[in-house]
Amino acid sequence: MDAPRGIGTFVVWDYVVFAAMLLISAAIGIYYAFAGGGQQTSKDFLMGGRSMTAVPVALSLTASFMSAVTVLGTPSEVYRFGAIFSIFAITYFFVVAISAEVFLPVFYKLGITSTYEYLELRFNKCVRLCGTVLFIVLTILYTGIVIYAPALALNQVTGFDLWGAVVATGVVCTFYCTLGGLKAVVWTDVFQVGIMVAGFASVIIQAVVIQGGISTILNDAYNGGRLNFWNFNPNPLQRHTFWTIVIGGTFTWTSIYGVNQSQVQRYIACKSRFQAKMSLYINLLGLWAILTCSVLCGLALYSRYHDCDPWTAKKVSAPDQLMPYLVLDILQDYPGLPGLFVACAYSGTLSTVSSSINALAAVTVEDLVKPHFRSLSERSLSWISQGLSVMFGALCIGMAALASLMGALLQAALSIFGMIGGPLLGLFALGILVPFANSIGALAGLLAGFVVSLWVGIGAQLYPPLPERTMPLSLETYGCNSTYNVTNWVTTTEMPFSTSAFQVYGAERTPLMDNWYSLSYLYLSTLGTLVTLFVGMLISLPTGGRKQNLDRRFLLTKEDFLSNFDIFKKKKHTLSYKSHPIEDGGTDNPAFNHIELNFTDQSGKINGTRL
Repeated sequence: MDAPRGIGTFVVWDYVVFAAMLLISAAIGIYYAFAGGGQQTSKDFLMGGRSMTAVPVALSLTASFMSAVTVLGTPSEVYRFGAIFSIFAITYFFVVAISAEVFLPVFYKLGITSTYEYLELRFNKCVRLCGTVLFIVLTILYTGIVIYAPALALNQVTGFDLWGAVVATGVVCTFYCTLGGLKAVVWTDVFQVGIMVAGFASVIIQAVVIQGGISTILNDAYNGGRLNFWNFNPNPLQRHTFWTIVIGGTFTWTSIYGVNQSQVQRYIACKSRFQAKMSLYINLLGLWAILTCSVLCGLALYSRYHDCDPWTAKKVSAPDQLMPYLVLDILQDYPGLPGLFVACAYSGTLSTVSSSINALAAVTVEDLVKPHFRSLSERSLSWISQGLSVMFGALCIGMAALASLMGALLQAALSIFGMIGGPLLGLFALGILVPFANSIGALAGLLAGFVVSLWVGIGAQLYPPLPERTMPLSLETYGCNSTYNVTNWVTTTEMPFSTSAFQVYGAERTPLMDNWYSLSYLYLSTLGTLVTLFVGMLISLPTGGRKQNLDRRFLLTKEDFLSNFDIFKKKKHTLSYKSHPIEDGGTDNPAFNHIELNFTDQSGKINGTRL
């Protein structure tokens, strides 16, 4: 590898740090495989026995969606398009509030393992099956990107072996998922969040030291037009404006946080509903912290390379490699720190992949195995879950090979979520918020939303939007002490964003492409959700949606929201209860109890434990 400007390479220590991270993750898996009697039942394996507390779950929620796509994608995004990306802080707040106040109460009081069980309770088996299949496809595709992306970026900059890294990641992940179940996934995530923050911190601190203070970084960014926070253009075709990020981003991320199995499974595994809500709100702080770190890294990138862009100067072949390039550039005198950064990117990957594998196993067991083979014992279900973990691990590694044909990371990942997550979010919203929706409407809506978002999404991959829509900011190379021309920098602003293998070149631009296909990738999800909701309502009404007899538990009710304030009430009344105990209609005698006792459900979550 020819190192321009004396860029460092990987040394022994870096490999040691990286290997240590993999080994500790594997060790946590082994520990949870045997701790506390091991994984006796499928419930232990898939839901951590419903005994988790808020903080580890919160960190785990943060880790699983702050994957390597974030670690490598966001800084280069900020470097190329400016710090408007930080408006996502507002988006995250809305997303967490919606998840905690709309979706969580319903899922928690029903005490389900798979979110798709809800679809059967509320609609019917067919809807559940559609939801499950879509989810499995979505997750395997996404996990493929997540495994492949960092391996590629790191391979091209550091010379880290590409398929070696892919297979190592996949194998370690599958290993601790299979042995330790959800508890192992959550605790390795907690460890990995620590590593990610350490990796980011080392880069930021060193960049600030080298550039001479944070004020230099901000000045450079300001002069380069990178501090473009206030763009209130309401045009939905522009890639990132205040509105696309707040509205489109909220829909895209709610489909991840509110209804995605890999997330819901975590917060349903909490001890009580209060712990579950707390975990979401604590996780908001984690999201903000990581967003801040990655935006700062992006600005540091710009400050370091504002007069010599490595991407245009052909020193790296894709924007996703800018971050590793920066790390080897500024941390080369500290053996082990580049390794820490690689470990940071990889722990992002590991945490995402592990939660995906666990969620896939949970969904398959709950939705595809249990309904068809009722006679299986808990022990054999636990074995089946482990077998499925191995199988899905292998599938995801296979998908990584396929992902090598896809385009730029962050965009590909988010548009896949938009295309499939949007309609799914619409489906759940129909069930929870619209009392008169029925299964016919739900299926029709899902189909319509899916068709529309696939049409736009695939159109955008084939005919990428023009640069005046995406508005990349200029990158310059006049400061490079190399043989490139000084006039070379003009060409960079016109590089098309989507570098996908399926592009159609030289086609005539029609109005359809310029307007419909140029829709900001964040609005894909919004489009899918709204089409699903709208079609679902329209079709439910004439097909007898008003007449159906529904259990109130499947809908979001006033009580669900008001019960947030019970905590304050209880504190005041504790004394008065003790002075004259109020009997609950003879609670001791099950025959007269007004709460039906479900003896089958040991957890007691459904029956009357309201917080």
